[in-house]
Amino acid sequence: MLSIFAHRNYLLKRQVFALTGRVRVYTSSGMLSLYSEQKMFKLREDIRVYEDEAKTREVLWVQARQIIDFAAAYDVTDQTTGQKVGALRRKGWRSMMRDAWEVLDPYDQVIGIIQEDSPMKAFLRRILLGSLLPQSYKVLIGDRVAATFQQRFHLFRYEMEIDFLPNEQDFDPRLGLAAAILLAIVEGKQKS
Repeated sequence: MLSIFAHRNYLLKRQVFALTGRVRVYTSSGMLSLYSEQKMFKLREDIRVYEDEAKTREVLWVQARQIIDFAAAYDVTDQTTGQKVGALRRKGWRSMMRDAWEVLDPYDQVIGIIQEDSPMKAFLRRILLGSLLPQSYKVLIGDRVAATFQQRFHLFRYEMEIDFLPNEQDFDPRLGLAAAILLAIVEGKQKS
């Protein structure tokens, strides 16, 4: 696995006023670690993740399995090895009031869940406050918290802190970073 996936803390920034979903992921020291630019006019979600903005090396590929699917599943592939890392599947109706995603291993077995903080906060976000109340997610692998995604309030861009818990070997950071990027892009579509 590449060293860019070895950090415990990252900061994701998504441009709000861009035609395509542009996402940059920085290490805690402020170095650009990953760059993603969503492809426009695709019937199926197709997110390519690179090491840098010049797109010199593609490192992850996140692709929807079907064109239109309310409970969409997204395969995550490590492009440096060709290995499927796992998948992320939206929990359809359950995600209407509170975002919930299943985390799948490379064989499509459910190993965990990514869930928005509390039902009350999720309700307030959707009905009254919108982005004024930042989202936060917990990644549960089995019954343990493996990572957290915490949105920061910012008027002109979407920012999310990504924290992988130490000593948590059961959650592949490639899958976690792909999940954070996917959430940032899906969130962008919901707000526009």
